[in-house]
Amino acid sequence: MSQLAIFVVTPAMPDVTMTALCPGQDECSLAIYLSGFQQAIIGIGLVVMMPIIGNLSDVYGRKALLTIPVTLSIIPPVILTFRRTKKFYYVYYVLKTLTGMISDGGIQCVALAYVADHMSQAKRASAIGILAGVGSAAFVCGTLADHFLSTSQIFLVATIASMIAAVYMQIFLENTACLKDSIEQQPILINEMEDTELDCETATNIKVFKKVPSLKDILCFLKKSATFSLAASVAFLNSFAEGGEQAPFQYFLKARFHFKKDNFADVMLIANICSATSQLLLMPMLAPLIGEEVLLCLGLTAGFTNLLIDSVARKIWVPYTAALLPVFTSLVKPSLQSIVSKQIGPSEQGIAQGCISSISSIANILSPFVYSPLTALFLSEKAPFPYPGFSIMCIGLAWLIAIIPSAMIKVIHSSRLKKVVTLEG
Repeated sequence: MSQLAIFVVTPAMPDVTMTALCPGQDECSLAIYLSGFQQAIIGIGLVVMMPIIGNLSDVYGRKALLTIPVTLSIIPPVILTFRRTKKFYYVYYVLKTLTGMISDGGIQCVALAYVADHMSQAKRASAIGILAGVGSAAFVCGTLADHFLSTSQIFLVATIASMIAAVYMQIFLENTACLKDSIEQQPILINEMEDTELDCETATNIKVFKKVPSLKDILCFLKKSATFSLAASVAFLNSFAEGGEQAPFQYFLKARFHFKKDNFADVMLIANICSATSQLLLMPMLAPLIGEEVLLCLGLTAGFTNLLIDSVARKIWVPYTAALLPVFTSLVKPSLQSIVSKQIGPSEQGIAQGCISSISSIANILSPFVYSPLTALFLSEKAPFPYPGFSIMCIGLAWLIAIIPSAMIKVIHSSRLKKVVTLEG
C-alpha cells in the first residue's frame, strides 16, 4: 500500500509541477532544477538515515521504527489533495524533501529486516523476492490507475493508501523482539573463509553498535565479512547503473526514437510487469534450486545485454522487446538482499540492510553527474564519434563490471559458521 501511494503519484508530478510553477508553458527550467535538487537532497538524507534507522530497528524492534516512515509518508500527498497552487506546491515540496529522507528508503529497509527475522534461511530468498515483486506490482497498479483518475483523485488515493498501510501495520503486524531481549544471537559477520580475529572487536566480546552508528562503525561493519563487502560493491555498481538508466536513458529514447509520455509509460509497464512476474514466481522457484549467487550473475548479465541492445537499436520496436529482459534484471536486488541477510545475525539485520541502502543511495547520487553529461555529448553534434548510444552502453558496463565481484560471492549460512559468539547488551 505504501508503494502504491508513491507510484500512483509519480506520473502526475511533472504536470502538477509545471502547472504550479510555469502555468501555460511547455518548458520550465525551474521545475527541472527543483526536481533535481530534491532528488539530490533526498539521496544525501538517505545515505545518512538508512544505517541509523536500520540500527535503531535492531535495538527497539521493527514495528516501532517502521511506524515512523509509514506515518510520515501520509503527509505530503495530503497537501496536494486539497489544492495544487504555487504556495501549496512549495509546502508539498519542502515536506516531501524532509519526509523523503526517511520514508523513501526506510520502509523497504525495515521491511527487509522484518522478513529476515521471520523467515528461515532456506525460505528467505523466496520471501525477499516476493516482497520485491509486490513492489513491482504496486508500480504496475499505480501506473494503470493513473490513467483513470483525475489529478485530485490521484493524491486522494495516495493519501488513503498510505493511511491504510499505517493502520494495517498497527493492527496486524507483530513486533519483533528487541535486541535487549535476545539471549542468543548469531555471530556478527564472522569471516567465513578464515578463522581469524576480528579487527574491530574481539572475537569473544562483541558489542552492538551505538544507537546512532558512526561512519567508523559502518566501515568496521563492512570489513568483517568478505562476502558482505563484495555484496556492497555489487549494490553500488547496480545502483550506479540504475541511476543512469533513468533520466539519461529516457532522453536517449526521446532523441533517438522521438518517444513521448505514452511510449515511456508502455516501456515501463512492460518492464515492471516482467519484474513483478519474475520476483513473485521465478525467484521463489529458482533460488532454492540454483542459489542467489547464480541469480545475481544472471540478472547482472541481463542488465548489460538490455542496454547494449538499446544502444545499437535502429528500430522503435527494439526498446519494447529489450524491456522484457528485466524478467532477469529484477532478480539482482532481492538476491543481494537475501545474500546479505544470511551473512549476519538476527540482531543486525536492520543495520546491514541500512548499510546496503546507504551505499545504493550514494551511487544514485553520483550516477547522473557521470551519465547525464555523457549522454548530452553523444546526442549532440559535438560527439567524438558517431555512436548516439555510447553513453547507454557505458551504463550497461557498470552491470558488466559488477559480474566480477558477484562471481566471487560465496554464501555461507549461519549453520556452517565455525564460531559462536554471544552479544552483551
